[in-house]
Amino acid sequence: MTADPADAGGKGPGGGEPASLAGGKLLLDYPVEAVARLTISNPERRNALDHDILDALAEALPWLDRGIEIRCVMITGAGETFSAGYDIAGLADETFAEDAEALVAHPFHAAMEAISAHPYPVLAAINGHCLGGGLELAVRCDLRLSAVSAKLGMPPAKLGLIYGHTGLRKFIDVVGYARTKELFLTGRTMSAPRAMAIGLVNDTAPDEKLAETALELAAEIASNAPLSMRGNKRAIEAVGSPPPLDPDEERELIELRRSCFTSEDLREGVRAFAERRKPKWTGR
Repeated sequence: MTADPADAGGKGPGGGEPASLAGGKLLLDYPVEAVARLTISNPERRNALDHDILDALAEALPWLDRGIEIRCVMITGAGETFSAGYDIAGLADETFAEDAEALVAHPFHAAMEAISAHPYPVLAAINGHCLGGGLELAVRCDLRLSAVSAKLGMPPAKLGLIYGHTGLRKFIDVVGYARTKELFLTGRTMSAPRAMAIGLVNDTAPDEKLAETALELAAEIASNAPLSMRGNKRAIEAVGSPPPLDPDEERELIELRRSCFTSEDLREGVRAFAERRKPKWTGR
């Protein structure tokens, strides 16, 4: 990280200026007692997740497990977007396959696992559009509160991307098989009320009240008994964990995902998205 999180000031309201991580693209502050807030701030890229942001998330989450000082972590976005997902639109064409896989398969995985592994509750305050990898980030959190005008969706099918099985498993955990297929096979975006109806988010709030409502919820969570929160979170995850994949199945899924990075369709999908046109698929 580009700054020590300890520089973010005190633990109470107004406890110091936010720490600038990832070159200012991730901000850390402590807005209320026992709550840490991580704000994705990459406005030129619609808060897209790049190497710097992902590495900073992977480092910050373990650092915030400090006894009982921080008992809830909130993740949100700056401005009107939570996150537009992976930052792959600007990758160089000549090294696209290597660069895309390096971003999606490694720092992204480390950041998502850090969120999942955090022992205290993590709350996603979805302040605006939440797409692709940004939506997986939200799904990795324990609770999701969304601005009522936000749009949520998974566009891999529209880009030619095969999603990782660990990410798919999290969506199945949250919304089940049928809704996961709806998200990934249609590629549609949905409204926040629709997302709440299928269990993708826990609740919605008026746009102008989202930040306030999220802080109130985070403070309520952080006021609970630390041992109970850690213990219940761990027990729920242990009880709900599916059996591990057979090693041959896991290798097959990893290779299946890897194959998309060298495909013509992924390059075409990303180009078409950037150029705001309909892609011309070849199936190769």
